[in-house]
Amino acid sequence: MSNDKESFSMSDLGAALNEEDRAGLVNALKNKIQSLAGQHSDVLESLSPHVRKRVESQHDELEAKFFEERAALEAKYQLLYQPLYNKRYDIVNGVSEVEGVTTEAATEKEEDKEANEKGVPDFWLNAMKNNEVLAEEISERDEGALKYLKDIKWCRIDNPKGFKLEFFFETNPFFKNTVLTKTYHMIDEDEPILEKAIGTEIEWHPGKCLTQKLLKKKPKKGSKNAKPITKTENCESFFNFFNPPQVPEEDEDIDEDAAEELQNQMEQDYDIGDDANHVSFAIGLGVPAVLSRAEESGKSTRCGWSGGREASRVQTAVEFDQLHEQG
Repeated sequence: MSNDKESFSMSDLGAALNEEDRAGLVNALKNKIQSLAGQHSDVLESLSPHVRKRVESQHDELEAKFFEERAALEAKYQLLYQPLYNKRYDIVNGVSEVEGVTTEAATEKEEDKEANEKGVPDFWLNAMKNNEVLAEEISERDEGALKYLKDIKWCRIDNPKGFKLEFFFETNPFFKNTVLTKTYHMIDEDEPILEKAIGTEIEWHPGKCLTQKLLKKKPKKGSKNAKPITKTENCESFFNFFNPPQVPEEDEDIDEDAAEELQNQMEQDYDIGDDANHVSFAIGLGVPAVLSRAEESGKSTRCGWSGGREASRVQTAVEFDQLHEQG
């Protein structure tokens, strides 16, 4: 330990203590911090309703100003970012070429092939597959359709509050739509609450629906009908994203188990939308890994909403109603 009292530090203290003493010191500090936090809570509870209401009102005013200024700042930078996204679109779709960029792994044979290719093939498919949440939703069959994806855009909506994702596709053999949209409506309460999500109805070409699969069964022995029995069955697909879980009308009854299941479905749907939102800001033409919100923060987040980019906990309208009923 240093002999100079003025240079004494926590590292000196740590070196002087054995492992058991250090553990005891850490626990003592934790208990002290928890005690102080409890005292702070007790102080707030001891305030008169009038004073407490005034403090809460001042806090709400500051918070409202914060959200207002943050929204304005995001809107400002969204406009500044837009030229970059326009340039990305042009490069990815072969409208313009990247100057001064060469591929180290390119060989003479590959150069002939590249000469016939424009843009960045499968840019959005690869960007989505490099996101852990979205990768789990993309089936092998989906990849053929997602190769036609040429742009993903995010924008804020104000009435009702929320955000919208737009997926732009080239003409393709799978569906007629050129744009598939997913809109999230939020209730503007003390904390963001997901009210509902609305998706585009996909106009599939005959026999090309990726959200259903055709099953054929052999007829039973002795059956007069010798033809195979065919039926369709829903299957896993990223394109189920555009058919989100529906929140029942207020006058409809829903039991506790069904409400919990619906809440889980809505949260899962929101997770996918939140990460699709994140992917929409991809810039690197090499398509580096596009991390999910949970990966970036180093923790698991069930859902996220605070202006479209910053992860935070979000309630569903179903959960919100249940909490109010319990209250």
